Amino acid sequence: MRIYTRTGDEGKTGVIGGRVDKDDIRVEAYGTIDELNAFVGEAIVRMNTEKHADMIRDLTEVQHELFDAGSDLAQVGKKRQYKVTSDMVTRLEGWIDRYMEEAPEIQRFILPGGSPVSAALHLCRVLARRAERRVVTLCREQETNDEVRRYLNRLSDFFFAIARAANVRDGVSDVEYKRGGQVFR
Repeated sequence: MRIYTRTGDEGKTGVIGGRVDKDDIRVEAYGTIDELNAFVGEAIVRMNTEKHADMIRDLTEVQHELFDAGSDLAQVGKKRQYKVTSDMVTRLEGWIDRYMEEAPEIQRFILPGGSPVSAALHLCRVLARRAERRVVTLCREQETNDEVRRYLNRLSDFFFAIARAANVRDGVSDVEYKRGGQVFR
């Protein structure tokens, strides 16, 4: 099977329902989600299969949902049933609460990093924020699934929570941003 088609050589790509320029905001949005998905995979391979088993399970589910989000965003024209739902956002909130319980209370911003696993998850967090910004622009300019925007917003919080929990499990303390004041009460 050939993986190249040559159909994109002129700067266009196929989406569900048509063709658009490769730099279309829709392609930029789901392309950024694809980048995020690759970094989630990178974070997973850094994890210990016993110590981080629940994290691996949750992150693997997130990877599937990121494909769902990309699929939703790749639709133009005729509307199809969307895959990303409010239930997925609610489930993320439960995960966030669970992982935040593992980490000590914080009062200041923390620096991204710590253990290799936590550092990889912080990269996922900032990529989720970038994807969210791209989706905000897309939602403003074109019709698409608004739940993807909400999902990405919550997903970045999830990555923050799981990164902190990973530091705890790996015996590494978060480093507070020392030039800032108390922001969490």
